[in-house]
Amino acid sequence: MPPSTHTVTNQAPPLVDYDVFAADPALAEGVARHVAPEHAEEARAELSELGRAAGSAEAQEWGRQANEYPPVLRTHDRYGHRIDEVEFHPSWHRLMERAVGAGLTDAWSRPDGQLLRTAGFYVWSQVEAGHSCPVSMTHAAVPALRKDPALAAEWEPRLSSRSYDWGLDRPASAKLGAIAGMGMTEKQGGSDVRANTTEAVPLTGEGSGEGAYTLLGHKWFCSAPMSDVFLVLAQAPGGLTCFLVPRVLPDGTRNAFRIQRLKDKLGNRSNASSEVEFDGTTWARRVGEEGRGVATIIEMVAATRLDCVTGSAALMRQAVVQAVHHTAHRSAFGKLLIEQPLMRNVLADMALESEAATTLALRLAAAYDSAAGEGEQAAADRAFLRLALPTAKYWVTKRGVPLAGEALECLGGNGYVEESPMPRLLRESPLNSLWEGSGNVQALDVLRALQRSPESLNAFLTEIGQAHGADHRLDAATKDVFSQLADLEGIESRARRLVERMALVLQGSLLVRFAPTAVSDAFCASRLGGDWGAAFGTLPSGLDLAGIVERALPVT
Repeated sequence: MPPSTHTVTNQAPPLVDYDVFAADPALAEGVARHVAPEHAEEARAELSELGRAAGSAEAQEWGRQANEYPPVLRTHDRYGHRIDEVEFHPSWHRLMERAVGAGLTDAWSRPDGQLLRTAGFYVWSQVEAGHSCPVSMTHAAVPALRKDPALAAEWEPRLSSRSYDWGLDRPASAKLGAIAGMGMTEKQGGSDVRANTTEAVPLTGEGSGEGAYTLLGHKWFCSAPMSDVFLVLAQAPGGLTCFLVPRVLPDGTRNAFRIQRLKDKLGNRSNASSEVEFDGTTWARRVGEEGRGVATIIEMVAATRLDCVTGSAALMRQAVVQAVHHTAHRSAFGKLLIEQPLMRNVLADMALESEAATTLALRLAAAYDSAAGEGEQAAADRAFLRLALPTAKYWVTKRGVPLAGEALECLGGNGYVEESPMPRLLRESPLNSLWEGSGNVQALDVLRALQRSPESLNAFLTEIGQAHGADHRLDAATKDVFSQLADLEGIESRARRLVERMALVLQGSLLVRFAPTAVSDAFCASRLGGDWGAAFGTLPSGLDLAGIVERALPVT
């Protein structure tokens, strides 16, 4: 018998069959820190169940298939009738069913709802990020609809349902649950939604219904076009206004919702992003007052911005986990890669970035829960979010691209081939920085908050001040932020520099207060103390890098 030439050795086993929640100390500790004690045991059990599902080989295969077989647009049926439907691989529906069933579209109806939902979103997004888009929009539509109590009473139970009921064969009133999408941007405006030209004409006459309009126009980006209902912006007689557009009308007929094409995107391949047209007969219901479209939709924007932060934190965590897992099983030059000093520096540096992002996302979620209440703390957290959310959105979402690229490099050629999850993570990594406003939009939003809401700066500084005196590098960086805020000349051109520093100081404050000393010390030395290079793997000497890497290692 001839000798074998294909014996496989020195390869890492697949990272499957582990608890994505319990194997992440930063996540598990953060949830325990913020959740009410009486809910802690239930929260841990619920998230661990989802974590085991997320870490299963079955779910990982769903994620692979949903991306390998992307959605397909069917504009007409075989007889020539216009149908405007998108077909998805069955694995997409399995991902959606589990996400909805886990309550990832229902944060508004239970104590600690935002915290638990954010933690669950973080866990399940590590399986596959594309389907997280409609999950996020469905969750975020609720606060916008609450501007109209009648609409909220009708739609909120459907959107927060834990039943995933797919298809356009029935009106939403006949379904067990509903999914929401949105259409804001247009070709000529992009982020400048006030430049929208879609026209909304009020319907009059008997049977028109209160607040009913018809829409005429084109939306350049409309995500998840097979959703049951959409929030869109259009120009009404009184100005830019928010509207609710169902795919199927109450009588069971299809609304005029023409899907012109699906976007051929860099990443996020499993999710159908589209261009749609409203033909002048498209029925819509006004949400809020005419001319108050931005004010109405802003709560939805805020909720999806938190999901951008959370989604990027989840992506970074999954990239780090893949890199640490691989290097713990692969040997070179007589040692496991994870034991090599330079590789350990790279892994520890990425782990710091990941933990800082996770800790910040959970703090924002806890602030959301608090802000929904009454009293001084609720008011303080509302003010804190006004400044902290765009700051976090700016910085955390930008860190995903370099981290995903570095993590892929840790796997070498094994990470560069499509059988690996790393290319999908790398392609996905720029998205959250674009969605709901790019970096410049976030930086300018921070400046607006500073100018218009002085209470937000007070709340932000109060949060940071809770760690005052605990680390001299954090104190010095905080002082530097004060100096930058005091110099208003040319502040717009250096807004990115200011917001980056604010984000790092906020993350440093949280880590000093809550993370192990090894983590906070390394973060402050590198990100705040300036002892750091321009690439990952440039942490200074004298730090507990082994402890940081060990904390990041998933226990399978």
